[in-house]
Amino acid sequence: MSAHKTILPDHWPQPRGYSNAILAEGKTLYLAGQIGWTSDEQFPSEDLMPQFEQALKNILELVAAAGGQASDICRMTIFCTDKAQYETSRRELSPIWKSTMGNHYPCMSMIFVSELLEDKALVEIEATAVISN
Repeated sequence: MSAHKTILPDHWPQPRGYSNAILAEGKTLYLAGQIGWTSDEQFPSEDLMPQFEQALKNILELVAAAGGQASDICRMTIFCTDKAQYETSRRELSPIWKSTMGNHYPCMSMIFVSELLEDKALVEIEATAVISN
């Protein structure tokens, strides 16, 4: 059972695909930026959405290793190198999100950058989780 509560003032519109604020209680887990490669440092694809999915899976694997689950993730910052590809691929994002994160939407920021440390990386996701168990 999560000790997390989504915060939204009564007069604010409901955000779509993210939360504005989450109040959490528990142990804080800070996750470094995870890119879309596998544990053997191989990229499954040169396309954005498969890399996005793998980066999310990497985040979830770290959270699980600390005893948590997707709903314990309170914050994500997503760095993406290709805004045009992100915009044209957004329809693919919903099923990827649902299969990895379910109906959980942490507080998120999307930042477009010119490049990431790994040349083949198109996306990097960093996160903070608060694990209550």
